[in-house]
Amino acid sequence: MELFVQILLLITGIALLLKGADWLVDGSVALARRLGVSSLVIGLTVVAMGTSAPEVAASVTAAMKGFPDIAVGNVYGSNIANLALVAGLCGLIRPIRVTGAVLIRDIPIMLVSALLLFPILFDLNLSRPESLLLLVVFTVSIIWMILSEKRGKSIAIPEKPQTPFVHPSHTASPLPANLLRILAGLVALTLGARFAVGSSCFIGERLGISQAVIGLTVVAVGTSLPELLTCLVASFKGHDDLSIGNLVGSNIFNTLLVLGAAGMTKPLAVSASFIRQDYAFMLITTAVFAFFALVSGKITRPAAFVLLAVYIVYITFLFSCRSSLV
Repeated sequence: MELFVQILLLITGIALLLKGADWLVDGSVALARRLGVSSLVIGLTVVAMGTSAPEVAASVTAAMKGFPDIAVGNVYGSNIANLALVAGLCGLIRPIRVTGAVLIRDIPIMLVSALLLFPILFDLNLSRPESLLLLVVFTVSIIWMILSEKRGKSIAIPEKPQTPFVHPSHTASPLPANLLRILAGLVALTLGARFAVGSSCFIGERLGISQAVIGLTVVAVGTSLPELLTCLVASFKGHDDLSIGNLVGSNIFNTLLVLGAAGMTKPLAVSASFIRQDYAFMLITTAVFAFFALVSGKITRPAAFVLLAVYIVYITFLFSCRSSLV
């Protein structure tokens, strides 16, 4: 009976994720047009912050309970999943166009944020002053991105105008309705991810799958489910700016805000393996994603296959290391 309930929760979680992503995308695009800003800005801020909520909650809770490896590993694993798994799957549906502002401003911020972690975590400790520095860099970066978009100072690369499908509600619905749709989408995504991850762990244990395997697969991907579903829906609807803004913005949020918040909660002692292995994979994934975006101005299907291959290599590496330690 309990297994049946967990299966129902899994189905409910997936349904909430799908509907929540739909509400979030529609509400975000409509809000952007109401406020006179681009979908990219909304993707980099509102959507990225909302879909990164599971990572914030997981890392802060792990830090409070004295599990620094989970707090830090959650950031690395989520960033790798966002740029390799999520971008790869979205790119297979249809190529994701990357605008000039993302290429020249946002991707470099993401790269610098990732590189900033090396000198900070090199001594295998994340202190409160270092955490505060991450939060300050995060705040400055977000303010700069918003102001540069609003003032039209971001450097744009000439490109063909995008003509995505426009839902009638994007232009007709009032501002409160748009905000309510975004809020409902974020709540549905959060609950859906919680139901899906919790029930999957229970079902996995019943099937005899070890906690280590569940943690490396279900839980790691579970915290990226909001990004995955939001980007997939945005890709289906042709909102590339929202999709790419969510991916890049979420990684900036994870690297600076999530780690900063966790470190401010409690100083973290980091295992050396995270620097030697997971951090290296995160840098490689970020570099591969940035390379494809900068070279062609889009994440094409061949690039998506490569990104998915990188993720498969990473998961295989984790399984091989885990099995060798048993």
